[in-house]
Parts: sequence; structure tokens; C-alpha cells
Amino acid sequence: MTDVAKKFSNFQVQDYKDSLKQKAEHLIIKGFPEKIVKLNELLETPNFENRELVDVHQDLNIPVPPPIQAVNEPNAKRPRVDSSEISSNTTLEGTRVYALPNGSVPCNKPLSDLIHLVKPHIRELIEDSNLLKMWISFMIPKIEDGNNFGVSIQEDTLAEVQSVESEAAAFFDQISRYFISRAKIVSKVAKYPHIEDYRRAVKELDEKEYISLWLVMCEIRNRYCSLHDIVIKNLEKIKKPRSSNAETLY
Repeated sequence: MTDVAKKFSNFQVQDYKDSLKQKAEHLIIKGFPEKIVKLNELLETPNFENRELVDVHQDLNIPVPPPIQAVNEPNAKRPRVDSSEISSNTTLEGTRVYALPNGSVPCNKPLSDLIHLVKPHIRELIEDSNLLKMWISFMIPKIEDGNNFGVSIQEDTLAEVQSVESEAAAFFDQISRYFISRAKIVSKVAKYPHIEDYRRAVKELDEKEYISLWLVMCEIRNRYCSLHDIVIKNLEKIKKPRSSNAETLY
């Protein structure tokens, strides 16, 4: 690589860093307060405030088959039938397993709509945390002996931002686990349609997920508040951890 190409590459990298710093500072000063207000307003909407848990219940579309009338005596044992003796015309009595005569079992629409509303805010928190993480990393000066109090503030703030980023990413995993757990219970309802406990378990899981989504929105709002608070309080030290050695910054 020629010297001209190296200089051009270094210029592009520095331009990227400067642009990122401007975005991060604008996000902290203006973006975060706007997001906090917006999230507070969202939490006060009927989707989250004073909503009855029964509002998130949904019919499974799995009917209960009629009970099979016993032909033999109650205590009589069924004779063992070898599979080779069963002809194609043989009709076996009993309740169908995994029978869905009304078609497929839909997802819970109220919760699906709520998840569709919550996920963009989770993604924004992850992206904003990542932006802050890179901004603080670029502000950390090179390692020197002494005068590291400001650097320790940067490191503590960076650790808090990384914690928020990891926690926000885990919210996505929580949503996917809900769908997997619900599918397993619904399959049990299809296999054992006469057992009411499985149907009740689906309702309980849906209610739990609704509470979890409400908590996720509260946590997103709270994390924006905590990040804004810790950065604003330490903004001077984050931007200039060594006021007497400002030229040593990257």
C-alpha cells in the first residue's frame, strides 16, 4: 500500500470516528430524553396500562372430540393385535391424536401485535448502546502512569453500557423462547385434547408473556434513563479524562 493510500485510509477512519462522536453526543443530549418521553407515553397507552390479563387470551381452535363409548366391560383388557393381522379395511376405534379438524392453530394475535410493537424498541436500545460503547472507547486515552481517575470513570461507564447492550440482546431470546414453549404446550393440547390442564397452561403462559413484555418496556425506559443519567453526570470526564494531557487522546 502506498503512502497516499495509507493517508487516505487513515483519513477515512478518522472521519468515521468524528462522525460517530457527533452522533453519540447528539444522542445523549437530545435523542435519549426524547426516547424516554416517548416510552413513557407508550407505557400509558391501553396496550400496557390497566389491561386485563383475559384480554390476551385466545381460542386454540382445537375442539374436544366426543368421548368414545366403551363397548367391552370396564375391566376387560384389550386383546393384543399383531400388526400383520390388521388389513387395510380394518377400522380402529379411539380418539385421534394430533387431530386438527379446524385447521392450523394460530399464534396469539394480541401478544403477536404487542411483540411487533416492542421489538423495534429493543433493537434501538441495542444500536444506541453499541454507539455509546464505541464513542466511549474512542475517548479513552493511551495508557500512562498516573492521572487515571478520569479513565476509571470512562471504564465504569463503558461497563454499564456493555451490560445494557447484553441485557437488551437477551430480550430477543426471551421472545423466541416464548413461542417455542407455547408450541410445545399447544402440541400437548392437540395430542390430549380432553385434558383441560394443558389448555389452562397455554393461557397462563400467555399471561406470563404479557407481563414479561410490559417489564421489557419498563426496563428499556429505565435503561435509557440510567444511561442518560450516568453519561450526563460524567460527560466532562468522559470527553476529557486527562485535561492536562488532552493531546494524548486517540
